[in-house]
Amino acid sequence: QVQLVESGGGSVQSGGSLRLSCAASGYISTYSDYYMGWFRQAPGKEREGVAAIARDGSTSYTNAVKGRFTISRDNTKNTLYLQMNSLKPEDTAMYYCATGGVTSSGSSYTPLSALSYRYWGQGTRVTVSS
Repeated sequence: QVQLVESGGGSVQSGGSLRLSCAASGYISTYSDYYMGWFRQAPGKEREGVAAIARDGSTSYTNAVKGRFTISRDNTKNTLYLQMNSLKPEDTAMYYCATGGVTSSGSSYTPLSALSYRYWGQGTRVTVSS
């Protein structure tokens, strides 16, 4: 079974940086692993897509993090990364890694939609203090 393990979360001051990592194990086909993504969920709020990356390196970001976060993946290591710079208190959330993302234009299965992903990690907490 596919397993995802996130790491790199923690507490930082506003303006600081963190790099999240997600190590994937278990076989994921090229088709099902077309996208990997990062999602976050703050207390009392719905889960939102933060960033996604296709196997070919193309990326997608939610507007709230554009210019501050960078997603990357190492296909040989089956590892996903999220470099987070200029962190803000509103970035505080549990961050989840997801893979097995298959998207379709014109449908609900978009790179930043949780519905597109089959496998999820347990989450790593990010807290940004003012």
